[in-house]
Amino acid sequence: AAGIPVKERVKVSQNWRHGRCRRETVLKWKRKQVAPSSSACLMPWMELDGEYLYLSQAENIQAYQLCPDGTGLQRHPQAIFSGHQEDVCRFVLVNSHIVSGGGDGNIVLHKIHGSYSIKFSAHEQEVNCVDFQGGLIVSGSRDRTAKVWSLSAGRVGQCLHTVQTEDRVWSIAISPLLSSFVTGTACCGHTSPLRIWDFESGQLLTCLGTDFHRGAGVLDVFYETPSLLLSCGYDTYIRYWDIRTSTRKCVREWEEPHDSALYCIRSDGNHMIASGSSYYGVVRLWDKRQTRCLQSFHLSSPTSSPVYCLRFSTTHLYAALASALHVLDFTA
Repeated sequence: AAGIPVKERVKVSQNWRHGRCRRETVLKWKRKQVAPSSSACLMPWMELDGEYLYLSQAENIQAYQLCPDGTGLQRHPQAIFSGHQEDVCRFVLVNSHIVSGGGDGNIVLHKIHGSYSIKFSAHEQEVNCVDFQGGLIVSGSRDRTAKVWSLSAGRVGQCLHTVQTEDRVWSIAISPLLSSFVTGTACCGHTSPLRIWDFESGQLLTCLGTDFHRGAGVLDVFYETPSLLLSCGYDTYIRYWDIRTSTRKCVREWEEPHDSALYCIRSDGNHMIASGSSYYGVVRLWDKRQTRCLQSFHLSSPTSSPVYCLRFSTTHLYAALASALHVLDFTA
């Protein structure tokens, strides 16, 4: 919000609260052509970084420059990062590096400003999720393991720990203290879909929550602080965990009103949470101080698509659906 006049900031804040925005579809792409029996479809992921939006489309990650006047983004990518033989499942952007996991079981590391890249075989099946902090990568896979990888000189791509999760790993995040990481799993083979593991030993530190129904898989996790964590997934709840207070019970939870699975979640670190639903491209805004959702936006109709990923800045919200990228502009 730096550089935005106070009057303008108040207006933008009110626009978020009341759902006043200009909507635009800024990019479109073809859905994957697959056999009718296949469940495969394009599941884009994205990251925002100042002047650029990075978006995965099939096996590539493309960097799009945001327009300085706030009117969306330039339609042609400034850079393309490749290296996977199959679709990119997830990627993260940290300290001018992109780390991605793909359907080919590989992890690829790119330096954004330069031709430097590393690729290594990580898992026997697709790498569903990755995170990267402090010279370490964590990855989670359909092969029911999570792994810790070194990026230190002389040990690049060396596996430090393999964690047996007994379940497909859908989401993963490193604690800001760099001492542990959390996995969100499918909740089919193991009764606890949210578990925290020690970086040094690879041992289980704690499970979050109790009494999850079978199939209540966690699709996205997000650390606000070392002790505050958000999660969402198939059981339609957003949960807010404070691990200083309790690991058995979350401090707050919000239920998706239309009983849809929640694919992705983000917070501003303050009061606002944004979530993306599995049907009709529904994005919801929540205020942590309230029990009901503040606003909802239906971005895909008549065809239904999940919101696979969302990111927001002070003024804009970006949502990636199966075949398009939508932008909500709250400066309007």
